[in-house]
Amino acid sequence: MTSLMNKLNSPEYYLNRELGILEFNRRVLAQAEDTRNPLLERLRFLCIVSSNMDEFFEVRVAGLKRQIQYNSTFTAADGLTPRQVYAQVSKVAHEIVAHQYKVFNEILIPQLRAEDICFLRRTHWNEVQQQWIRNYFFSELMPVLTPIGLDPAHPFPRVLNKSLNFAVELEGKDAFGRNSGIAIVQAPRALPRVIRMPSDIAGHEYGFVFLSSILHAHVGELFSGMTVRGCYQFRVTRNSDLYVDEEEVKDLRQALQGELTHRQFGDEVRLEIADNCPAEMSAFLLEQFGLGPEDLYQVHGPVNLVRLMRIPDWVDRPDLKFTPHIPALPKEVSKEPDIFKAIRKGDILIHLPYQSFNPVVDFIQQAAADPDVLAIKQTVYRTSSDSTLMQALIDAARSGKEVTVVVELMARFDEEANINWAARLEEVGAHVVYGVVGHKTHAKMAMVVRREEGRLCRYVHLSTGNYHQRTARLYTDFGLLTCHPDICADVNDVFIQLTGLGKATKLRYLWQSPFTLHQRLIKAIQRETEIAKAGKKGRIIAKMNALLDPDIIRALYMASMAGVQIDLIVRGVCALRPGIPGISENIRVRSIVGRFLEHSRIFYFHNEGAQDIYLASADWMYRNFFRRIETCFPVLDPKLKKRVLKEGLQPYLKDNLQAWEMQPDGSYRQKKPGRARPFSAQEFLLAEFAREQAREQ
Repeated sequence: MTSLMNKLNSPEYYLNRELGILEFNRRVLAQAEDTRNPLLERLRFLCIVSSNMDEFFEVRVAGLKRQIQYNSTFTAADGLTPRQVYAQVSKVAHEIVAHQYKVFNEILIPQLRAEDICFLRRTHWNEVQQQWIRNYFFSELMPVLTPIGLDPAHPFPRVLNKSLNFAVELEGKDAFGRNSGIAIVQAPRALPRVIRMPSDIAGHEYGFVFLSSILHAHVGELFSGMTVRGCYQFRVTRNSDLYVDEEEVKDLRQALQGELTHRQFGDEVRLEIADNCPAEMSAFLLEQFGLGPEDLYQVHGPVNLVRLMRIPDWVDRPDLKFTPHIPALPKEVSKEPDIFKAIRKGDILIHLPYQSFNPVVDFIQQAAADPDVLAIKQTVYRTSSDSTLMQALIDAARSGKEVTVVVELMARFDEEANINWAARLEEVGAHVVYGVVGHKTHAKMAMVVRREEGRLCRYVHLSTGNYHQRTARLYTDFGLLTCHPDICADVNDVFIQLTGLGKATKLRYLWQSPFTLHQRLIKAIQRETEIAKAGKKGRIIAKMNALLDPDIIRALYMASMAGVQIDLIVRGVCALRPGIPGISENIRVRSIVGRFLEHSRIFYFHNEGAQDIYLASADWMYRNFFRRIETCFPVLDPKLKKRVLKEGLQPYLKDNLQAWEMQPDGSYRQKKPGRARPFSAQEFLLAEFAREQAREQ
C-alpha cells in the first residue's frame, strides 16, 4: 500500500491549477466562435473571457509573482515551481488573448456589421460624424480630463487598477517653456467606454464609437501649441488580493474598509497596450510599472473588452439573443402560498435557474412579516446591492425579531457590498457576525424559528449557491427547503459555532468543513472502492466547479484501479488526469459550458443500490475542506433523489453539444454528436421545465 501511495503521489498524475483555469477560458472563448449561439450572446462570451482574465491576473498571477519575488520554491502536487508555472501561464495567456482579438476583429465585428450593428472607427468617419464626435468631446469629455505632463514636478502618476489611460507623445514647448515629450491622460471612470451615435448620423441602426477613438481624434486640444506625435491607450492590472492579519486586527470590518482603497494601487502584474504603440513607448511604460516583456499584452483593438458587455443590453434585437427564460414556480408553492405550510407537507427542491428563486425570497419575507416567527438566521457570502432578501432581514429586525446574519466580509470583490449590508443591518439591531477568524463562511444556510401550537419549530433553506437574485437567473444551483428536525438541528448547531464559542458538536446529517466533510468524502469513495473489490457495482458521479485536492484525487485513482466507474462533471479547473492506463482508465471528466454558468455541487455514490446523493456549497479543493465553513447535506426524499439524478447529473453525462471531454494531458476536446441525436443538457432542462409549467397552467 505504501509503494502504491508513493506512486500516486508522483507529480505526473496531477495537473496545474493556473493552467487549468486558462483551459477553462479557452472553452468560454470557444462559445464566442460557436455559430449555434446567438450573435450578441457570442459577443457577451467574448467579454466574459476578458473579465475572467482580469480576475486571473489580479489574483492567480499576482500570487505567482509574489511567490517569485520571495524566491519561493514551493511546489503543489503537480511539482512545478512558481517560476515554471509563470513561464507556462504567460505563454498560454498570450495565446488566448491573441486568439480573442482575432475572433473579435475577424469574426464578430463583420457579422455584427451585417446586422447593422457597427463600431465606427475614426479613419472612416464622414464630416457629419466628425462634427458630432467633436461636439461630444467638448461637451462631455474635455471638461473632465486632466492631462499630466511628465517632468520633475509631475512624476509618472499612480494609475488606477484596470483604468483606461493614454500615453501621449508630444513635440514642442508649453506655455512655461517645458519640453517634456510625454503626457498621461486617464479616461474618466464615470464615462462609458462605448458611446452610441444617433442612427441618422451613424448611418446604421446601431452605431457605436469607442471613447478611445474620440480621445485619439481630439487629444491635441489638451496640449495647445504642441504637436501630438502619437497617442497610445494602455491599461495596467494590479494585485487585488486584500491582506488583513485577522489575528491582529480588533475590528475586521474597519480594517477591510481601510484596505479596500489600496486595491486600486496594488503591485502591477500586467500591462495591456494598443498594438500601434512603438517599442520605445512600450519599454518606457514597462519600466514605470516595474514589469518585464513577458508582462506586456499588445492588442489589436480596445484594451478593455469587458466594457462591451453592455452592448447586447443596449441593442434591441431579440433575434440575436437567447430566448428569454421565465423560471417556473415549483408546484409545491404555486398551490400553497403559505411557505411554511408548503414545507410542512414535504421537502421542496428548487433547481435554479430553471425554477424560480422567489420561494426563497418568500421564505424570508413571510418570516419577516409573520408574528409567529421569533428568529431568523442567515449566512451571506455574495448578494446583490439591491437585495430583497437583505431588506426583508432589515424589516424583520425593525419589527423586533431576533435576526442574526453571518456576513463574510472577505468574499473577494464583494467586500464593499457586504460591509455596507453589515452596517445597515447593525443599525436596525440585527446581530451581525463575521464568521470565524481564518475561515471564510461559504456555507449557504437560512433558518427560521417559528412558534406553532405552543412549541418552537425550525425551518431551513440549504443551497449550493449564493443568496443573489441576479445570479439565480444565470447560475445552475440546487436549494432545499425543509423542516426535517435533525437537519434543522444540524443547521442550528452550525450557526451556534459561527456566532459563539465552543467545540464542534457531532452533526446528525450534515457534513461540514473544516471538520468532517473531507474525511466523509474520502470514506464514501473508499466504500465504493471496497464494494468494487468485492465484485459488486461501484459507481461515483460528482459535479462541481473545481477538483484540486490531492487526497481526494488519490482516493479516486484507487477507486478507479479497483474498477469503480467514475464520472466527474467539473466546470472549471481539474487537477486529476483521466484515462491513464492502469490508474484512471475508469475515470471520465467533462466540462459543460453554455448559456448558464454550471455552479451546483452534487455528489452521488451508488452504495449497493442506496444511491446516496449529497448537495454542497463546497468544491473539492483544499481551501473548501480546511479553510472555509462549508455544508454538505443529503437529499433524503426518494422522489427528490430521483429529481437530482434526472435533472442534475444524467443530462450532463448525455450532453454532446456543450460538453468538453478532458484528455489525459489536461487539454479538452469538444464532444460532437456524430450519428447520435444532438443533445444539450441546458436546452433539455429548459424545455422540460417549460412543459411542466404549461401542464400546471
